[in-house]
Amino acid sequence: MELFGTAGIRGDAMERVTPPLALSVGRAVGAQADELVLGRDGRVTGPALVAALEAGAASVGAEVTRLGRLPTPALAFASRDRHGIMVTASHNPPTDNGLKLFTNGEEFDREAELAVADAVETGIEFAHWSDWTQPESASALAAYRREVLEYAEGIGSSPDALKIAVDCGNGVAADSTPAVLRELGADIVTLNANVDGRFPGRTSKPTAESLIDLRRFIASVNGYPAPGIDDTTDRDVTDDLDSAASTVASETDAIDFGVGHDGDADRIVIVDRWGHIVHEDTVVAILAEHYVSQSGATDPVVVTTPNASGRIDARVREAGGRVERVRLGALHEGISRVNELADTDANTTVVFAAEPWKHIHPDLGRWIDGIASAAILTRVVASDSLAALRDPINERPYRKVSIQCPDRAKQPVMRELRQRLPERYPESEVETEHGVRLSFADGSWALVRPSGTEEYLRLYAESDAVDDLVADVQTHIESAIDTV
Repeated sequence: MELFGTAGIRGDAMERVTPPLALSVGRAVGAQADELVLGRDGRVTGPALVAALEAGAASVGAEVTRLGRLPTPALAFASRDRHGIMVTASHNPPTDNGLKLFTNGEEFDREAELAVADAVETGIEFAHWSDWTQPESASALAAYRREVLEYAEGIGSSPDALKIAVDCGNGVAADSTPAVLRELGADIVTLNANVDGRFPGRTSKPTAESLIDLRRFIASVNGYPAPGIDDTTDRDVTDDLDSAASTVASETDAIDFGVGHDGDADRIVIVDRWGHIVHEDTVVAILAEHYVSQSGATDPVVVTTPNASGRIDARVREAGGRVERVRLGALHEGISRVNELADTDANTTVVFAAEPWKHIHPDLGRWIDGIASAAILTRVVASDSLAALRDPINERPYRKVSIQCPDRAKQPVMRELRQRLPERYPESEVETEHGVRLSFADGSWALVRPSGTEEYLRLYAESDAVDDLVADVQTHIESAIDTV
């Protein structure tokens, strides 16, 4: 089994991400690190895995500092000018855990991950006993929160008129997001704001279903009907609801929007005042447009992934920027690629990078940060309402479908689809760097890519006739799987 997935190492804590593995990874990273910081989320298995990492790194001579329980963005912040390992399985269930590796404030790239995987496989010799180190303890959370506050305060307006509901999901965001937003001036109500690695309040992954308590709470406070689990943000529906309860928005107890986090606070989901999930790409489009419009660069760039909506491209173009795409899980690599190309042009700069639910704010740091996103979106919404920010965005229907495909068949099937799909859609513009992406003149598109972690092919599509497009493309995918 390949050691690294799209977001570090992750899996069952009793079968895959075990103390022996953590010991080996600690030795592999410690052998290349003068200094190493270690952190963990609230999972029950975290302390034992940190202890194993610590033992491995100390036994090869690395200077190790334990930072205790904190969000992944805070560990990344603390890894500037040194290496870092975060023990977290992010949005996975409590039975899982994982290891995310950082150096100088950003995740390991693929080459660095492969070097660690090779070292884990071949083994690393212990240092001489006299060179083993004595790990120390420190705290980075307060400094991280100050950094986020100072950065956010330079964006948008004071949110002292906003009321925000934050569902921390029993994750480590509980120690940061409510405090940061209160410091900015917002009125904050919290749900599941105690850290508990068993996630008793809801599952760690923030979805329309898992956030149903937050969504119904917001709708109830604002005087709107309770949303169903699968309710969408259809504009006609929300307009009708607004007409039925138009006085609610002016009341002092009305909630302007909601925030949902995952277990380690690198993800963020936004809920509108009707209790509906705001599409993740709409959130990206709002932030991307803001960053581009405020940039002084003549060539502001937003880095995103192949499955991201065309609504992002549209708003970035309107604001005077452009979009570059990179494979899922590699935003940091995309930023580096643009920066390398920008060496000959000082006016080219990455102003924002994002994939669904996960955002990087380059002027703050090159790590994914859901807490910073909550703070920045709060300041941006304070300058205008969330509804007004969404108004110019063309939120076309968007679908994601997973199609069963054995790992052994993925590459042959993708080769087949690189031939079949362009033949079926000769009017489309075809890109094959990150799967097979079909782009149409009316702005519709479809993407097929193999999952890096499960036995599926992923199909993404966005179109006014999205169901027809998905059905047709899926037919060709299933036919290719049967053929192979």
